[in-house]
Amino acid sequence: MLPDEAVGTVVAPADAAAASAVPDIAATVRLYGEPLLRMPTDLYIPPDALEIFLDAFEGPLDLLLYLIRKQNFNILDIPMAQVTLQYLKYVDQIRLHNLELAAEYLLMAAMLIEIKSRMLLPQRKCDNDDEAGDPRAELVRRLLEYEQIKLAAYDLNAMPQLDRDFTRPQLFVEQSNVPNWPEVDASDLQRAWLDVLKRATLTQHHRISRQELSVREHMSAILRQLQSARFVEFADLFHGQNGVPIVVVHFVAMLELAKETLIEITQAEPFAPIYVRLAYSPA
Repeated sequence: MLPDEAVGTVVAPADAAAASAVPDIAATVRLYGEPLLRMPTDLYIPPDALEIFLDAFEGPLDLLLYLIRKQNFNILDIPMAQVTLQYLKYVDQIRLHNLELAAEYLLMAAMLIEIKSRMLLPQRKCDNDDEAGDPRAELVRRLLEYEQIKLAAYDLNAMPQLDRDFTRPQLFVEQSNVPNWPEVDASDLQRAWLDVLKRATLTQHHRISRQELSVREHMSAILRQLQSARFVEFADLFHGQNGVPIVVVHFVAMLELAKETLIEITQAEPFAPIYVRLAYSPA
């Protein structure tokens, strides 16, 4: 028969008459989380409402190990008849509810039946007169390995786990006061320089400064320059004059000398070079 833990305690009567016949039920029956101590007299229960709830096992080996340990069987000397019978009863229950889940358990059931059948056969001896191995040896090995892994899993689950049993505090600690400067290449410097130039053009100002210039001084300079040469080309007369204001004053001084007939401005033909010379004065 099935172990007590494998069958739930919820039993529903088939009709209302049966409900009145069971005035008190176990406190383990709960409705919406609250214990139900009395069956309601006006409760209608359909005929197919009876369900048996079985404990969930992680697989065939888990169920088989449960049956063995629950009844204190020696795992090295498993009574295959009793264990196989209990196992098949459990498989019959799960086949009614979940056929896909039962497939894995049916494979183990076939293995148990095979071992039971081999144990009923007469013992055979090998060529070296040694007795054949125990048919349960492979099953025992798998059960021992599974139990060892299961106990290790329990031990690991009992250890404190992060975000389940405790949390890790977050604390920022300055590791070093030495700044870690990033590497800068030529393209970064170029972009930074172009950005500076762009901002400089937006903030620049044009300032006009006053400069004292004497037309008489420039007239004297032109006369001294013409005394050392017979003819001076017009463009050469402005050689060495820096700045637009100085050139303008120099040109005004030349016009004043021409006005006072102290110099002559001549041109041989249209579009020909213009020359400047001192005015001719008769002796």
